Amino acid sequence: MSVCQTCGACCASLRVDFHPAELAGGAFAWGDGVPVALTVPVTPAIVRMRGTDSPTPRCAALDGEVGVAVKCTIYDGRPSPCREFDVEHPACNRARRQCGLPPC
Repeated sequence: MSVCQTCGACCASLRVDFHPAELAGGAFAWGDGVPVALTVPVTPAIVRMRGTDSPTPRCAALDGEVGVAVKCTIYDGRPSPCREFDVEHPACNRARRQCGLPPC
């Protein structure tokens, strides 16, 4: 199991904004795209993953317990910010610290 399948800190720490073209049925969607029901509109050119701008953020697509075992319920259709994020990303260890996890 990879670190990202047990961690989930990024999904419970960061706001996730992206273009509506990545929504389900959109011109730039991967897989099935991001279900509209898991997003909130921000501007005509930006949508946000539901739950990621809460005082205690947690992406609506995250399933499981952070730091133990997690999975993204829309992994194949996840938006570009999630595709670009991994343990090499500079914000990974900041997110892990915020969730009380040790650095990678």
